[in-house]
Amino acid sequence: MSRVQHPVGNGHNGGPASRSWWIYRGTGQPLPDIRLADVLPPPPGWRDFDGGPVLPPVPSESAETDRRLGSVGRTTSRQNPHDIDMINTALLLRRPLLVTGRPGIGKSTLAYLVARELGLGRVLHWGITSRSTLRSGLYEYDAIGRAQASLGRGPAAGGTPEAADAAASAAPEGGTGPRIGDFVRLGPLGTALLPYELPRVLLIDELDKSDIDLPSDLLHVLENGSYDIPELVRARHHEGRARVFTDDPDATVTVTDGRVRCRAFPFVVITSNGERQFPPAFLRRCVRLDVSPPREDQLATMIAAHFRDQEGRYDDMIRAFVERSRQNGGLATDQLLNAVFLRTAGVREDDESWGELLEALWRELSGAP
Repeated sequence: MSRVQHPVGNGHNGGPASRSWWIYRGTGQPLPDIRLADVLPPPPGWRDFDGGPVLPPVPSESAETDRRLGSVGRTTSRQNPHDIDMINTALLLRRPLLVTGRPGIGKSTLAYLVARELGLGRVLHWGITSRSTLRSGLYEYDAIGRAQASLGRGPAAGGTPEAADAAASAAPEGGTGPRIGDFVRLGPLGTALLPYELPRVLLIDELDKSDIDLPSDLLHVLENGSYDIPELVRARHHEGRARVFTDDPDATVTVTDGRVRCRAFPFVVITSNGERQFPPAFLRRCVRLDVSPPREDQLATMIAAHFRDQEGRYDDMIRAFVERSRQNGGLATDQLLNAVFLRTAGVREDDESWGELLEALWRELSGAP
């Protein structure tokens, strides 16, 4: 693929002066009349994958992106050149971007900024909890539902997954029984590793919350860009090509012989609040970005992106917010957005209740009274 310079950056649309090697410029706006396939260099040989057949592009999800970033065409937050350096490094090396910083400073927003500017479609969001497993990120198999469909009656054999697996195994695998693929749904990680021509954007949010083993469990999949669905592998002689659901709404895809391999490694943003240490082997495979608290000018452009014709009207509030955040060990940017919304809704600064409202909105995140 040839490298084409595209005329964005240089301070336009709130973006910083650009570097010649950047693909992502941090403008917050879609690339003008440029196909990413024409400007994205090939991956390093050790990160080159050959999955197929190539799937069609995914549609954008403008509603969710606009909710997080503001509408296209409005001013967006300026990013630090160092942050854009790290984003482009992860993009070019096809490595996950591990983004660390205190809660509420916009770590997850990076995924939506990249998806919008580079035209990479809907962001796949995997919100991590203490119960998250590698399998839940890759796919879910409804063994109970398939057993019920196989037997043509109510809850199968007591309703336990083990009993359901046994009943499903006893069910016919040929044309008369329900197809296993109808009961498989790919998770966000599993969908991101499908063979798309361009990278999908995957947000793995708050990995700190995971079980201690999940970061290590991710290593093999993120290194190899592939995974198996054992239920489909076992049934490959009956269902060599299985149609399964994906994490995109109402979307399905064909999986052959139960194996999935990516073509373009996804752009993976992994967020962390810095509350735990990750294994060295995991860190070695990531590009690491420590996000600093937003500056006053970044907060001002964030407000302008969400509130039309409000630029410059809340500079005093922004300064007060930054000072309060410094004193309290950090506030989330949405706490500022909430205060601005109340002001635009008609709550005046000289109203008797304003001070109490602001105190309630800007309480520190530690949970202290």
